[in-house]
Amino acid sequence: MLEGKAFVEDTDMPVKMQMQAMAAASQALDLYDVFDCRSIAAHIKKEFDMRNGGGWQCVVGSNFGCFFTHSKGSFIYFTLESLSFLIFKGASSASSSPEG
Repeated sequence: MLEGKAFVEDTDMPVKMQMQAMAAASQALDLYDVFDCRSIAAHIKKEFDMRNGGGWQCVVGSNFGCFFTHSKGSFIYFTLESLSFLIFKGASSASSSPEG
């Protein structure tokens, strides 16, 4: 398990789910090389789909921009080690709020 602490930039997730997100990220960093962002993201997405139902999205990297619509209570953006992690569940624009 990584020693580093995660820093939450923004979220509307319940605390328990936030902890789940950071634990999944830490576990993925233990399993994959820090440069293998695709495998890290896939690991986290699969973990969230399994624990919280399908439809989760995950972006991992050191430099990315984004704009998306998410279901209320399903968004977190945090940094751990040298990477940033964005996890959210997509939604129609009628029942959500955009983030960027």
